[in-house]
Amino acid sequence: MRSHIYKMSGVKLMTGKETEVSKLDLISVIEKEGNTDTAKLFFRLEKEFLTHVFNLEKDEARSKLREIEKILYEYKPTHSFEVVKYYLIILSSVMTRQLQKESIFTEENAFIFNTACIKMIEANLHRGNVVEIGDELVEFFCYVLKGKIKPSLSHDTVNEVIQYINENVENQLIVEEIAKYFNVSTSHLSRIFREHTSVTLVEYITIRKIEDIQFYLRFSDIKIAEIAERFHFCNQSYFTRVFKKYTGLTPRRFRMDLDRNYFQFTLKKGDSL
Repeated sequence: MRSHIYKMSGVKLMTGKETEVSKLDLISVIEKEGNTDTAKLFFRLEKEFLTHVFNLEKDEARSKLREIEKILYEYKPTHSFEVVKYYLIILSSVMTRQLQKESIFTEENAFIFNTACIKMIEANLHRGNVVEIGDELVEFFCYVLKGKIKPSLSHDTVNEVIQYINENVENQLIVEEIAKYFNVSTSHLSRIFREHTSVTLVEYITIRKIEDIQFYLRFSDIKIAEIAERFHFCNQSYFTRVFKKYTGLTPRRFRMDLDRNYFQFTLKKGDSL
């Protein structure tokens, strides 16, 4: 897969001299400099990176990304930070196109996703946290993909309910209304859900909201009060208490502390989303 660097407002790519480019085929430049082996390795690593991401293999994906960054650092050591920064922006676009190709994203969702990645890179990346921002992108990519995978528990209704919650996580989700939607009693739905997931339906709804909110905090500049309202928490104070219960941090602290890992719920052993 070939990756292209496109001109953006105010963006310059350093390639030995300060020139603004409208389009640059990186592999061609490397080949012209006699580094065909490096070029082949670079794009092989990128392909392997994408494979790991789509398989939700986060550690392996992070490892491949660091190998790619190492090549870029060695390719233009005097301008290595700029080259890596623009590559991360490019990688977000490559990932977006793959998500569209797999029919995971509509055009509108693809635009929102790509914009969120670029904003996060532009706002947070500096010379001292390149690895952390790369890890953050991998986390975000895998999170988006995980949300599109259909649950595979041993009870069909529970699977359908999980999928329904995943697709409507920003809405106000009420157990009685969910039970009515699936034409089962509230008590029956609550019982089978707990049996097959190890948590109550009410708690799972809260967990999924907290999981999604983490990415709003890290990848957007939406005010915390607005996020709480969007996800139907009764007030910001209550939202803060619930968020801290699961993540160990307040929403504000989580937004600022990029070194902290995301909270992710894991179903009991033998089941998976």
